[in-house]
Amino acid sequence: MENIEIKNHPCFNAEVRKKYARIHLPVAPLCNVQCRFCNRRYDCANETRPGVTSAVLSPHQAIAYLKYAHAKNPDITVVGIAGPGDPMADAENTFETLKLVRREFPNILLCVATNGLALAQNVERLAELRVSHVTVTVNAVDPEIGAKVYAWIRPEKKPLRGVEGASMIWERQKEGMKKLVAAGITLKVNCIVMPEINDGHVLDVAKAVKEIGAHIMNCTPMIPAKDSEFESREQPSAKLIHDIRAAAGEILPQMAHCAQCRADACGLIGAPERLEDRLTIADFAKMPLRPGENRLYVAVGTREGILVNQHLGEAEKLLIFKRGENGFEIESVRNTPPTGTGVKRWLDLADILSDCRTVLVSGIGPSPRKILLEKGLEVTEMEGLVEEGLKAVFDGREIPAVLRRRFMGCGAACSGSGQGCQ
Repeated sequence: MENIEIKNHPCFNAEVRKKYARIHLPVAPLCNVQCRFCNRRYDCANETRPGVTSAVLSPHQAIAYLKYAHAKNPDITVVGIAGPGDPMADAENTFETLKLVRREFPNILLCVATNGLALAQNVERLAELRVSHVTVTVNAVDPEIGAKVYAWIRPEKKPLRGVEGASMIWERQKEGMKKLVAAGITLKVNCIVMPEINDGHVLDVAKAVKEIGAHIMNCTPMIPAKDSEFESREQPSAKLIHDIRAAAGEILPQMAHCAQCRADACGLIGAPERLEDRLTIADFAKMPLRPGENRLYVAVGTREGILVNQHLGEAEKLLIFKRGENGFEIESVRNTPPTGTGVKRWLDLADILSDCRTVLVSGIGPSPRKILLEKGLEVTEMEGLVEEGLKAVFDGREIPAVLRRRFMGCGAACSGSGQGCQ
């Protein structure tokens, strides 16, 4: 894919896992399949497994959170959606999020993990957004075994159970995976290893998905989740997983560094997840679902009124624009709060700009960005004509690539001194 370095996906390429980070945006709470080992808990901050998140975000909350996280960690190369439910069961939230990410980060990798039940009808949309990697979890290709894995599936409104449901999900998975391969999207297949359920069946899964065209496979141990049907079942031993991976590796390349990430994971694979990051997600979940949608104005950091050319920290005044009948008009000129007050400066600025949807500046630090985003104010970094920036914002378009500028951060939280970066 043009301008997208697909080799920089740390889940699909073990060689870069210690260099590049990933972030999961938890925007898809619904699920169309009930696996017997799964219990999705949206508010658990201390448990590390798939299906868990500290909060569920709306697409606009998610993009605000992503901007904040990426400013702190520019090594994030992958934005993934992996739940806490199934991204294709929550397709509208998923695709709105992917569109927002692609608009703000044109060259970042996009990744989706799904059970595959509703995949086939969405492959074309994934390809249009240049989603480069998709993971499909296939736990059985034999319906008799699948019936032991799935309590029910819901392909449309009516749930299906037993062999009928297991047959349906495998047929849908096959159809979706074939379309992914035909679209040139890299396909990883996850298989959750469950002792006495499908542990003797994993090689059959490997052979079946290889025939379809899967590129890599991840045989990962079941985590018996509390309050799930398989809560009391034994977790697979490390030896069993090692032996299955070795055998399956004769059929398909194996991913052996999977960390069984949460739906809100952020950072390097295998690195300790910080409680601070999880609490940050909860903070963004308190934002308006669609920040700024009813706000009339745009604030601009400019020295002379023609160019966006001021870092927010150094701006003593901001021009406030509105759209009039004959173009853009200055509604007011507003003083920014005094320097030297730390976080209070940015909280006060958020109040001053409470009727603005966006602030256009040439740069901003991570701390003020986070505070303004939490208050529902979008922040756009650019350098160029004010009018071009205003046109894009008021028309709902992305800022032209030639004007975009992204502050990568200096590694320290902004002190609020208002003097800009030295």
